[in-house]
Amino acid sequence: MLKPSANIIKTPHMNQYSLVIAVAKRARQISEKAENEGAKLPDKPVDIAVQDFVQERYRIVEPESLEE
Repeated sequence: MLKPSANIIKTPHMNQYSLVIAVAKRARQISEKAENEGAKLPDKPVDIAVQDFVQERYRIVEPESLEE
């Protein structure tokens, strides 16, 4: 079972909500690409997306401040 949040969240302003949204978006990209290419994925898209973040192939970028 994957529990990658401690590995992915490295800065104090990042939160688990951001992690969930980022992984979901990445998993959707992976799934759509595989469908368009007619490819069979070796793992579930979410598992691949989590590994992308754990291995730092993708990272979460958030604004410094949400206030204007």
